Amino acid sequence: MDQKYIYTSLTRISDLSETGFRTRKLPRMKWETGDYVVCKIVDAGSNTLNLELPNGRMRGVIGGEFIVGALGERFATLEATGTWREVGNDLRMHVLTGAGLMGKLTSKSAFIPNMIEVQYQGHVQRQGKKLNMQDFVEPMEEIPFNTPVVLFVGTSMSAGKTTSARIVTHLFKLAGYSVVGAKLTGAGRFKDILALKDVGADAVMDFVDVGLPSSIFPEEKYRTALVQLFSRIQFQKSDVAVIEIGASPLEPYNGDIAIDMLREYVKCTILAASDPYAVYGLMKAFEVVPDIVTGIASNTFAGIQMVHRLCGVRALNLIDWNTTEELKQILATKTGLLL
Repeated sequence: MDQKYIYTSLTRISDLSETGFRTRKLPRMKWETGDYVVCKIVDAGSNTLNLELPNGRMRGVIGGEFIVGALGERFATLEATGTWREVGNDLRMHVLTGAGLMGKLTSKSAFIPNMIEVQYQGHVQRQGKKLNMQDFVEPMEEIPFNTPVVLFVGTSMSAGKTTSARIVTHLFKLAGYSVVGAKLTGAGRFKDILALKDVGADAVMDFVDVGLPSSIFPEEKYRTALVQLFSRIQFQKSDVAVIEIGASPLEPYNGDIAIDMLREYVKCTILAASDPYAVYGLMKAFEVVPDIVTGIASNTFAGIQMVHRLCGVRALNLIDWNTTEELKQILATKTGLLL
């Protein structure tokens, strides 16, 4: 691997670290979402900030190092927003996620540290052509989708989706089933699907595998990419797919489209919620009645009772082992797979 650069996890679908490339500055009018770019760190931000490598491991940084990432957009309600479209004439931008999502920071929570600031050095090129994440996606023949799905939806980021999905994946694997894990929306990170791999998922994949740095993408192009991702999931011929809608469907990550395209295959819906009122709002917005509510809203008896009173649905704190038997019964009833 070329040690001149830090290759972030958004490069994991490419061969950039093995085959090499040239760097050339391009005018802003030629920039596009998913373009691979090289940037120099001019402010390392907080000493707690790390970059995610293609293998999922985290690496610390110092000023003056060079990063290979991809232009994209982030719109996280609890942390930060930003886009490459707002990069100014000074060509400075920020690392919007540890995965190497590059764009100009437009707002951030006061509760998160200052983000890594970088200076654009140029686009990654081969044979005079700039390289985009899409260039490393091999088109796959469409396969009709019919894998049973356990769907995880959240009312916001950090509501408990991935933790809950990990628990459910582990239960299916303990029962001897093959499981494919997938994340359909959000901002590119490798850690969420790796968490499912760590508990035994036979295969994991996300929107990065079909060339998207985040799922903030034009609707029709996102639909096309999602069909490709469905074909990759179906190709695994797994007994069940554990699928996460990253962030909240109400955020501009195309979560509503993903839910609609997947709806007829969903056998069980688990909603990770930040509070009981958010459960009510999401149910009304998407006409979704979850089979289980979990996450922060289920941390106490008060939250569990309020979810039932407001929404008429069952709340279970899935990280409490005392709920495991009831969880297994619900999953078995909904999917037809004995646990």
